[in-house]
Amino acid sequence: MTKETKAVVYAAIAVLSWSTVATAFKMALRYLSHDEMLTVACVASLLVFTVLLTVQRKWGDLARLSAKEWGRMALLGLLNPVAYYLVLFKAYDLLPAQVAQPINYAWPIVLLVLLALFGGQPIPRKKYIGMFLSLGGVALISLGGGGLTGSSLSVAGLLLAALSALLWALYWMVNKRVVAKMDSSLVLWVSFLVSSVVMLLMTAPRLAQHITLQGALASGYVGWFEMGIPFICFGAAMRMTSNPALINQLCYLSPFLSLFFIATILGETILLTTYIGLALIVGGLIYNK
Repeated sequence: MTKETKAVVYAAIAVLSWSTVATAFKMALRYLSHDEMLTVACVASLLVFTVLLTVQRKWGDLARLSAKEWGRMALLGLLNPVAYYLVLFKAYDLLPAQVAQPINYAWPIVLLVLLALFGGQPIPRKKYIGMFLSLGGVALISLGGGGLTGSSLSVAGLLLAALSALLWALYWMVNKRVVAKMDSSLVLWVSFLVSSVVMLLMTAPRLAQHITLQGALASGYVGWFEMGIPFICFGAAMRMTSNPALINQLCYLSPFLSLFFIATILGETILLTTYIGLALIVGGLIYNK
């Protein structure tokens, strides 16, 4: 197997994993609250990154981190996964998966705006077309999604889904400025250690009362296949490939594959407005590349 083939395989694993997690979110929320679910997912992810550090033999590097570096990584962990996933999981709790997922997926548009406002990177005129397409897709999904229940969608859920996109964009801005030069494996391990401790302190008594095998497995799956394994695989793909644009473009398959799992496993009837809206969102993102 050539290096390029391995890169595509790793990217495919990441994309397929991310395609299933919207369904896993909704399944886990049947058994646990959004914060209890996040607690289990964080601990599961921490186990993945612990194995990664062991395989990479980086425990010595971890021990040599300064207090300042630990502090930066800890603060990043409070932003993601704690704040970001608390908001995202609550949005999924309030909305159909086919509505929450595409709205969250519009985060690159939010990042573009944030970079213009705070990063001194003006938005090129041609990129306004892509922004208009993506935001139009978000609006179409938000307005058309009421047909799922025969009533209007949760306004709080829609706002939280939009906020999750803002938090994810903000996370990547902070990540680039604060820890970009640090080892990514160490950053992930410390971030998820901090998040696991914080979430256990927040939810441990309730989680002990509510935890079930089904809830633990579904939330653990989220930790492994949303937060853990895909990041490792995607990072490996980007390091191996000589064509990073192709690897990045494979990610655009994820939201469409996700609709298949949402319909097949959750039984949601996918609305025409969802298909069109998602196509507009992805089309706008591709146009702005």
